[in-house]
Amino acid sequence: MTTPEAGQSQAPRPEERLEQAVRAAEQALIEYEIAVETFRVEVENFARLHEQRLGPLYTRIEELDAEIAEAKAARTGDPEDIRRAAEARAQVTPIPGVEELLHGWMDGDGLFPEAVAMLTDQPVRPPQRVRPSEEARKLYRELARKAHPDLAQEEAERKRREEFLGRVNAAYARGDEALLRELAEEWAAGPVPPERRPSPAEELYARLEWLAQRKELLTLVARELEDGAIAGMLRLAPDDPDGLLDEIAGRLRADITQREAELAALLGQD
Repeated sequence: MTTPEAGQSQAPRPEERLEQAVRAAEQALIEYEIAVETFRVEVENFARLHEQRLGPLYTRIEELDAEIAEAKAARTGDPEDIRRAAEARAQVTPIPGVEELLHGWMDGDGLFPEAVAMLTDQPVRPPQRVRPSEEARKLYRELARKAHPDLAQEEAERKRREEFLGRVNAAYARGDEALLRELAEEWAAGPVPPERRPSPAEELYARLEWLAQRKELLTLVARELEDGAIAGMLRLAPDDPDGLLDEIAGRLRADITQREAELAALLGQD
């Protein structure tokens, strides 16, 4: 014999539909992240291959352009030709190494103290010793007596006092009388009451909001990748990117041959 209670189905919890929505959103976000990351790796690999195979050809073209411009400027002596030659050479000339420019001035941690002193006209000296005022000493002694961890009965209160006294010691070491007054007021006000914990429904709504924000961020990343030049090249030949690089390389080699002939003609003229 069944009781009336047994025949009744258990009522769903209020958060059950929210939990289902969160699980669905999490799974969708995982799939979206996988798709975006796969696309990012694809673009990055193609960019690396593009640089390896075509980079030297582009560099050779830039060098030839600079040499052609310089040959023209040497032949004509025209100020405008000289300006163009200087601009073309600037595109090719590497910037001096940072290590050479900053040798003896800085390392991975920043400027050396001696360099800072030279730049600011300040002598390099150890920090001055602080002598706390009489009021600061008085405040420190009062706070140390009131907030001493040994006065605590519970472990949580002991830890709170240890953290607070650490701040008091730091302020006293700096002779910061104003901060010591603030700490005295803070201690007099008592411990801050714990914050109200969000309800299960509030936590689920917050999770959904975070998932939505994360998806928006991934969408921006994907859009930036899609708008890039490398992705544009991939769209031209999604099934044969290597063939596209071969085609571009062939065109660049033809451009190099043409420029080499132009330079030879300029240099060969009397």
